[in-house]
Order: sequence, then structure tokens, then C-alpha cells
Amino acid sequence: MSRLPFITFEGSEGCGKSTQVQRLAARLDCAGVPYLVTREPGGTAIGESIRELLQFAPQGVGMTPHTELLLFEASRSQLVREKIKPALGHGLCVISDRFFDSTTVYQGVARKLDRQIVEQLNAFAIGDCRPDATFVLDVDPGIAHSRMRHTARRPDRMEQESTEFYEQVREAYRELAAREPNRIVVIDGSRPEDNIEDEIWEIISRRFPALATNLQSGIQNPQS
Repeated sequence: MSRLPFITFEGSEGCGKSTQVQRLAARLDCAGVPYLVTREPGGTAIGESIRELLQFAPQGVGMTPHTELLLFEASRSQLVREKIKPALGHGLCVISDRFFDSTTVYQGVARKLDRQIVEQLNAFAIGDCRPDATFVLDVDPGIAHSRMRHTARRPDRMEQESTEFYEQVREAYRELAAREPNRIVVIDGSRPEDNIEDEIWEIISRRFPALATNLQSGIQNPQS
């Protein structure tokens, strides 16, 4: 692979993926490696408006699973073409907090929508823009719910789903990883954040040695 990698983070709410996105970005920043951090839904002006509708807007109350699916795909399509593909084309490493696997799991499994339709819409939204590596932070739903209860921000619409819903999400991510072991790595998200970060970086170093060499050089010769 001649370009820098496209790396995504997945998992249920409260799994700690956003923390690991920030930690990986900090490593790259320290080394002077160019990167873009983005998120789903969101990442663009259009996407952020969709995010508000999906998560917090009162108009989202009563949203059907079918509408939810199409809104996620609309946000994703814009993100891929406005941000992700241009960034990769300009030599940046791209890190995304969620991508199409979330829709496969949440809408295709937990919402019980037609999986073939979900796959077709995912393919339409992303085109040829697939992640090079995906990390799924696996956490027991009870632990995840406890973490969310201790956060200062208000819970969004998805975070108010039942424990049963998130058990389905967890199992679906595991099944997805079993089907795509070359791309998806399941990480035990219940451990200390430092240990998780180290494991993720060890895997990235093995899979993308050019990026690891770049990073090690940057740490040894920090920018002034």
C-alpha cells in the first residue's frame, strides 16, 4: 500500500473507542505524521447536521429504523467524498470514529433491517473507500452502561437503548470480526487505557511498517 492507512474504530457506546482515536492521533501528531480524524455520523457540515437529528433533535423522536439507516448513509456518503478520499489522496493517515461497520451491526442486526439492503446501501455510500484496519473495542454491555452513566454529557438517542440491544450489537461485532479477520481486530476494551493503546499501536506497527518507521523517527527527532 503506497498511501498512509485508513483506520477505523468501532464498538458499542461506552466502549472507549473515542479515547483510543484521540490517543492514536496524539502519537501521530507527536511524530509529525499528517492525519485526519473524523467521526460518524458527522465529519462534514452536512454530516454534523444529520448527527444532531439522529442523536439529540426532538424531531428524531419516533424515527423509524429505515429513516435512521438512510440518514447514516447520507452522512457517510458526504464524508467519504468530501473528506476521507481527498485526505488519503493527499497523503494523510485517516482515523475515523465509526464507519460502515456500525451500520452493518446497528441497523442490519440490532434494528433487524434487511441485511442485503444494508450491505447494498453501505456499498453505494462508500464506493471503493474501505478501511485498511478496523479496531473493535469489545466491552460487556453492563460495563459500557456504567461508563455512560458517569459521563457529564447528556445521553443521545442511541445510548438510551436496552441492554438486550447492546448485547446484540456486541455479538454482531464479534461475528463480523470472525468473517473479516484480515481487517477487523477485536480488542478487550475493559482493560486500562494505556494497555489498550499499546496493543493497538503494536498491531498497527506490524501491519503498516512504513507508518511505524515514520512515527519512530518523529519521536526520536521531534519537530522544533
